[in-house]
Amino acid sequence: MGADNHQIVVPSLLDVRKGNMAEIGRLLSRHQFKKVVIFFGMGLTEMLGEKVFGSMKASGIEVLETKEVSDIDIDSVVDHAFQLPFQTEAVIGIGGGKALDAAKYTALLRKWPFISVPTSTSNDGFSSSNTSLTIHGRRISVHAKMPYGILIDIDVVKNAPECFIYSGVGDLVSKITAAEDWIFEEQNGRTRVDDCAMMLSKKAVNSFVRTDFGTIRDDLFLKELVDSLTMAGISMEIAGSSAPTSGSEHLISHALDTYSKKPQLHGIQVGVATYLMSKVQNHRYERITKVLQDTGFFTFAKTVGMTMDDFDMAIDRAPEMKPMRYTFLHVADYRELAHRILHDDPILKEVLV
Repeated sequence: MGADNHQIVVPSLLDVRKGNMAEIGRLLSRHQFKKVVIFFGMGLTEMLGEKVFGSMKASGIEVLETKEVSDIDIDSVVDHAFQLPFQTEAVIGIGGGKALDAAKYTALLRKWPFISVPTSTSNDGFSSSNTSLTIHGRRISVHAKMPYGILIDIDVVKNAPECFIYSGVGDLVSKITAAEDWIFEEQNGRTRVDDCAMMLSKKAVNSFVRTDFGTIRDDLFLKELVDSLTMAGISMEIAGSSAPTSGSEHLISHALDTYSKKPQLHGIQVGVATYLMSKVQNHRYERITKVLQDTGFFTFAKTVGMTMDDFDMAIDRAPEMKPMRYTFLHVADYRELAHRILHDDPILKEVLV
């Protein structure tokens, strides 16, 4: 890491609005793509296929192959990737995490552009270069490649189950505590904060938390959520690490994923952990509380059955999730404080069983 600038890749095609799923062909032909393969999430070929294939046909784009992704085992993803036609010019992933993860990794292996078309807003993965695959039965994060294009139809994400919208809200507010952890890490001589990545990550979350909305299915609310998650993904690319968007709150969630008997959606765990960590850091917890209350996030989180015991365990195991990092939870005194707040805080006592 000298003083030279590192190369960053940002999406060339970025389209977020209502009804653009039906224009996917036109958007791709603008970028001269003529032959593509499509990975759909389970059940989505039936739901969105007609619209997507019709649009491709109208724009003269040939769909060489389509596949519904149920399995993200690295061996089967790799096997399938090398069976795809060599004429392919782009890999499109349409769906939730699994379809995007498989498409993203395939694009990396075959050196093709990846087009990310998320059908829900459950986290910032659709705009980042990270992918999550199964290796020997365990979910592992693998570095893949930034999307060449991101296309999000607000009408599609609006119709996703509300748990995915809440998960996106939880994942987005976590950028507030993640930034504070990153600054803490620099103050302790462990890293250097990338100012540009930090600015982008902060702008992303601030524009979202100040958005007025009636319900979480409002078009404006969803567009802000999606735009902000996209910016967060790009801030990771600028930093060359996940630090601007993932701190101690994510380590708690990783520990829950690894050791809890019943892990929940990533963003739901992260949102609750963000509230906890904002109290530990004594940083912007009023704003975080307001967003998680106003959106109905806390009300929803109460229904999933997360437990105090699991959170106690996750606080203690957080540092070993990323031993190279140095967040607040890597310090014993702050872990103790986290346990105290966990058991004394009225909101956490209500949300956790």
